[in-house]
Formats: sequence, C-alpha cells, structure tokens
Amino acid sequence: MSTRILPDSDVRPDLSHGDGDHERFAHYVQKSKITESAVTGTPVVALCGKVWVPNRDPKKYPVCPECKEIYEGLRPGGDDSGD
Repeated sequence: MSTRILPDSDVRPDLSHGDGDHERFAHYVQKSKITESAVTGTPVVALCGKVWVPNRDPKKYPVCPECKEIYEGLRPGGDDSGD
C-alpha cells in the first residue's frame, strides 16, 4: 500500500485530549481533507496517524516532528514501489 500526499498538504493543530504530546503540535494533513472537515465536521488523519477535528490556527503550534519526518521522506509522486 502506498501513501500519497499531494502538493496541497497543509498543517493543522492537533487538539485532542488525553493522548500526550500529539496535542502540542500542528500536523500534516491533506488540504482537501481539512476543507472537508471544516464543512462536515469529520475527523482528519495526520501523517503520524493522529485523528482529530481541526479547529484552531496551526501557526500557533510547532510542526509535529513525526509528521515532518514522514513528509520529508516521501518521494515526489508518493510512489513507494522502490523501482
């Protein structure tokens, strides 16, 4: 299975409660999912696996190191076939 992150990725804060450090960071999420969440209220999934409904300004939080590491390790196009 490959994970494809499109160039329109965005960063949003993680504001869930009770799960430790995740709530202290802004996380990478597909921008289209952020828009969908804003309209429908459905949760989004960050690259690191964090699930939440974004509702605050991500610029107020440092970027999640795990999301950043995953994002920077992705090859252009999201193809992880190794060819």
